[in-house]
Amino acid sequence: MRARIDISEIETETKIRAKYLRALENEEWDLLPGPTYVKSFLRTYADALGLDGKLLIEEYKLRHERLSDVELQPIAPLGQRDRRRAPRAAFSRRWLVVVVVVGLIVALYFVGSNGGNGGGGGGGGGGAASTPTSTPTQSASGSDTGSSTATTPKKKAKAKPKRARLTIVATGQVYVCLKAAGQRTPINGIVLTGGARQGPYRSSRFRVQLGTSEARLVVNGKSHTVPSASAGIGYEITPTKIHRLSRSKWPSCARA
Repeated sequence: MRARIDISEIETETKIRAKYLRALENEEWDLLPGPTYVKSFLRTYADALGLDGKLLIEEYKLRHERLSDVELQPIAPLGQRDRRRAPRAAFSRRWLVVVVVVGLIVALYFVGSNGGNGGGGGGGGGGAASTPTSTPTQSASGSDTGSSTATTPKKKAKAKPKRARLTIVATGQVYVCLKAAGQRTPINGIVLTGGARQGPYRSSRFRVQLGTSEARLVVNGKSHTVPSASAGIGYEITPTKIHRLSRSKWPSCARA
């Protein structure tokens, strides 16, 4: 209600029936099919409103779901079998550490031996061998560059907004007609004077008609200046773009 969003609009966007949306608002959990549906509906509804769905689900779990049987089991002391197994497990872990250390020593030994043989062969080859030795160096540097590029973490793509937030600021006398999604008419053909503001309004799509260019559109916090138009101008506004409309597609309102 504070965001001026009709529940029918949310129903269309989330595909959740209006009676279930009202049950979520009123916390009437018995009217919903079950806890799984409640958590799924809460997450979808929160995403549509721009809220944190995880917090709502955690609050629902704490207040309305019982702890599982595993969480309710008391912490019992170790039995005799557990006490016998504990030393054996510690002993096996020690042997595993010893085996790993020995394996590393052997691997390092073979790596050192192969590196020494390669260096000696290159030195004995004279000037003719200097050319091929430069090639592995270049390929190694190329592989390092490729690996560093491959391991560079990718930036997460910024999520696109699902609704446009629109405010109309009059810089002079201007006629305004504004239509929103769901056949809503936030501004039904009124004349604004300089300095007047209307909004913010929120919707997935707007169509606006301006009688003159004496206005400024603020969409999702960004200001857009209206170009000079003696015969008026119309726009279609979505969360991601502002598109100029032909005269035949302008919204129609009752003139003031």
